[in-house]
Amino acid sequence: MSHYNIAVISGDGVGPEVIEEGKKVLNALSAPTFTFTDFEWSSNYYRQTGQFIPDGGLDEAANYDAIFFGAVGDAEIQDHITLNNLILPIRRRFDQYACVRPAYLYEGVQSPLIEKYGGDIDLVVIRENTEGEYADVGGRLYQQSNQEVAVQTSVFTRHGTERIIRYAFEEARRRQKKNKVTSITKSNAQGYSMVFWDEVFEQVKSDYPDIKTESLLIDAAAMDFVRRPEDFDVVVASNLFGDILTDISAATVGSMGLAPSANLNPDREFPSMFEPVHGSAFELIGKGLVNPLATILAAAMMVEFLGDNDAGAHIRKAVSDNLRENKVRTPDIGGTSTTTDVGDDIMRRMS
Repeated sequence: MSHYNIAVISGDGVGPEVIEEGKKVLNALSAPTFTFTDFEWSSNYYRQTGQFIPDGGLDEAANYDAIFFGAVGDAEIQDHITLNNLILPIRRRFDQYACVRPAYLYEGVQSPLIEKYGGDIDLVVIRENTEGEYADVGGRLYQQSNQEVAVQTSVFTRHGTERIIRYAFEEARRRQKKNKVTSITKSNAQGYSMVFWDEVFEQVKSDYPDIKTESLLIDAAAMDFVRRPEDFDVVVASNLFGDILTDISAATVGSMGLAPSANLNPDREFPSMFEPVHGSAFELIGKGLVNPLATILAAAMMVEFLGDNDAGAHIRKAVSDNLRENKVRTPDIGGTSTTTDVGDDIMRRMS
């Protein structure tokens, strides 16, 4: 029987609430088994110590099989501080360059799009996760004067760009659905970074003659995620564009509470990290109404990446059955149940 040691970073906002349900579901599996170690890294920890991650913290986390992450973000701390001092250092240190965000419309969930039913939307966005627009390169000069200048620089390397595009093609082969990869850029306006991305995409696709391809500008892609989401299979995009598109795709499948995410180190040299897309959700803190299914689906992604596909499928089936029966669900998808109610129902279905 496989056993995994998981570093747990519940983080901020509703993170602790959804992580608790995810841990419950993982512990309901007969196999594999887990040992969870809680790390107190959060905005509260930052208030107490001036750090989000203690000295040596990442070295310690490197010893775990995976990281289970809740949320980062605090109403009283600027978002760029929380982001650049917690989740981004983890992604970069552990070279989690492939952010995988699936969007699937489950039977029993109402999409805001007309005439879209269970299974009609089934896509995955592969987001470059360690460079691009989130490279945090730049600066500000002459602050608080009328001569103030702010410079934010995107960083696109051939190594980083090629490997994420190649990962997307491999994902299309693995899925064996539409066998299609769509690349997203803004090369009509960004004549260096995005034209470079387009060129690398053209070079890589020649190695995959069995995969259909499409290239779209980000504005057209945002429109088409609403207008024709059923046409997409695997979508590959830069850090910023992938982040934006996955919020749109989550909305089309009914709720941010159904959107899981994996930050993968595909080479398995370092631990990968699994989390819900929805973030801190300040308005739901302490109310017991946040949807835990995104976190539970992220847990399924985690056990599958660790090598236990049957366990992941078991969790997914429980989630699918819960949504199809439409009895125990949180308010974001039309129910009246609590976070704990939903977690308990998933556990019951797994027994």
